[in-house]
Amino acid sequence: MLSVSGSAWGILWLAVALKVPIIALLYLVWWAIKDPPVEAVDEDGGSPDRGPHPHPRDPRPRPPRRGPHGPPEPAPPARVRVAQRPAPRRVLR
Repeated sequence: MLSVSGSAWGILWLAVALKVPIIALLYLVWWAIKDPPVEAVDEDGGSPDRGPHPHPRDPRPRPPRRGPHGPPEPAPPARVRVAQRPAPRRVLR
């Protein structure tokens, strides 16, 4: 029996086993190309994927009223600043 080195197994792996996903991708592209095209327009002139009367969208909510007709704007939160001590100086020797 013939002994095969580790690098030969690596070359065999790259040459054969890693080609399987490439072949699967080529098959998928071929399958998608050979599929007959779908007609874009029905007999009545409309698109086949939409109904004749689509549902209307819900109206967007109104923004809150400000000024003289509504409540005043909320007060901004208090700003809190944390005092930090300066870093101690390092003396190089």
